[in-house]
Amino acid sequence: MESRPIVLVVEDNALVRVIIADFLEAAGFAVIQAQDGAAAIVVLDSGADFHVLFTDIQMPGPIDGVGVADLVCSRRPGTPVVLTSGRGAPETLQPGRRFVTKPYDNRKIVTLLRELVAA
Repeated sequence: MESRPIVLVVEDNALVRVIIADFLEAAGFAVIQAQDGAAAIVVLDSGADFHVLFTDIQMPGPIDGVGVADLVCSRRPGTPVVLTSGRGAPETLQPGRRFVTKPYDNRKIVTLLRELVAA
């Protein structure tokens, strides 16, 4: 039996986080949820396995989504990263990272994540 790809979803808006997590799970992904950057770092420090990071950029607390992406990429090189925001794209986007504007189409997110996991 083939294991399901795992997505770490980092989103401070609980409703948005639950909706995308449920949608991804229904599409065949396993999901680890984190409510902010600090919680995502706890997941990373725990050694939990995940195949792709899907994170909001603007979040309260000491670390935002770009900071989470930087840590994930430094500790787990090659991990695909999708950043999202309703406030526009970052001025610069590191190679290999994707950006999706909110509100996003959940079906397009599923397609993008499948492509990134398969690559």
